[in-house]
Amino acid sequence: MEKGEPELKGDLTGEVHPEKEMEEQVDGSASVDADSEMHSDELGAAIPYRFERTNECAELVAKYSELADGEETEDVVSVAGRLMLLRVQGKVAFGRLVDSSGEIQLFVSAKVAEDFASFSKLSLGDWVGAKGSVVKTRRGELSVKVSEWVLLAKARRSFGDKFHGVSDQDLRFRQRYLDLWANADSRSALQLRSRTISWLRHSLESRGFIEVETPVLHPIAGGATAKPFVTKHNTLDMELFLRIAPELYLKRMVVGGFEKVFEIGRVFRNEGMSPRHNPEFTMLELYQAYADYSDAMALTEELVSGAALETCGSSMIEYQGRELDLTPPWPRETMCSLIAKYAGVDVSPAMEVSEIAGIASKFGIEGEPAWGAGKYVLELYEKTVESELWGPVFVYDFPKEVSPLARPHRNDPDLAERFEAIVAGRELANAFSELIDPQDQRRRFEAQAELKKVGDEEAMSVDEDYLRALEYGLPPTAGIGIGIDRLVMLLANQASIKEVIAFPTLRPEVN
Repeated sequence: MEKGEPELKGDLTGEVHPEKEMEEQVDGSASVDADSEMHSDELGAAIPYRFERTNECAELVAKYSELADGEETEDVVSVAGRLMLLRVQGKVAFGRLVDSSGEIQLFVSAKVAEDFASFSKLSLGDWVGAKGSVVKTRRGELSVKVSEWVLLAKARRSFGDKFHGVSDQDLRFRQRYLDLWANADSRSALQLRSRTISWLRHSLESRGFIEVETPVLHPIAGGATAKPFVTKHNTLDMELFLRIAPELYLKRMVVGGFEKVFEIGRVFRNEGMSPRHNPEFTMLELYQAYADYSDAMALTEELVSGAALETCGSSMIEYQGRELDLTPPWPRETMCSLIAKYAGVDVSPAMEVSEIAGIASKFGIEGEPAWGAGKYVLELYEKTVESELWGPVFVYDFPKEVSPLARPHRNDPDLAERFEAIVAGRELANAFSELIDPQDQRRRFEAQAELKKVGDEEAMSVDEDYLRALEYGLPPTAGIGIGIDRLVMLLANQASIKEVIAFPTLRPEVN
């Protein structure tokens, strides 16, 4: 049986042959059409406004699992969900009722249930509520012996051809509401996502962090180097940008006296799409006063390994067929040492630009006139190293040139105290000791603005209000950004970011 294929259980003895399930369904596997006996206006009038459910399916399975085969109880319960399988045998019908917690069998007898004839004509996918006693069939199938039932919603499109799971990838993501019913793995990935976010939130709160909300509409695109989405506020007649990061506003919160803050929210980058990229994605960003990037490394590995332990039961997980040990402490390697190890060349942001440009060209990297040595170092790392790092590993000490919001390295003026956490060959987190000097920050902003003038659409602009905030004083601070979608991809063992986003961005549907 394929994954996600429902197993029909229950006949007069509590057993049905699955291989015959599709051929032997009675009057109900087709969708409602214009010739249906019950028209839409009649459906609307017949369907109640609410239904009193006493138990979820999983509750009943857990509570009554010890019932003996053939045993009946007098316990009356009410359940509700979709009818995902239906088999009628004379005056008896068996249905598979599925809710968000699990499934249970409905045992419906014409001698006991109200309106048996209508129940036997239900369509697959119909939402129903049912009331009855808990029993176990002679074949050992836990069931609700239905005395009353009510239609809660009609499935006007057939679930029949989706019975073995939705395999068409485009259809799966366009009709996610169908995919979630047909594919158990899809539901599991999104449930794991919810548990991951919940655990991260509670873990940070237990450490004294306060969750805050910052604007999504920014007057200046900043906080990261990325191309923004542009919109307009009509009343104010002003251009606004969907945020590419909440960083600058969160650091304003630290200036305002919030020493430990975090935000979990959507960010938007007008860039390409790939198995690792979606134009809108979820980021956890946090800032801690009186800390530096070494403190941020310790917190990052604790959060990621803790999320794995919470959702997977272990910090040792498998990802795409390979073992991945997220147990702290993670290895720490400088960017330049990794380039030497993987590319076999010694480079530094202190080199002459012409020299490092010549080295980079041997690796197929052709630079731009505005590039300094630091940019070449980063490009060499991304070309030759990053995808080779299974990790987890902290790659630290980035060139200052490519780290406009990070504090200069305390021992090397050409470097910044910045790191990325690399897991399974991709960036999972980006963090640094925050730049707190307003004059230095102004110089960095102005350098970015010059890059923007010559065509760099990802470069930052000068944010005068943020500079003003820094002039009031930002204490030594460490900041971390963790990509929630990529973290969930790891924990759910999914190769594509679309699998862990409920409604990923797609190309327009072609009719």
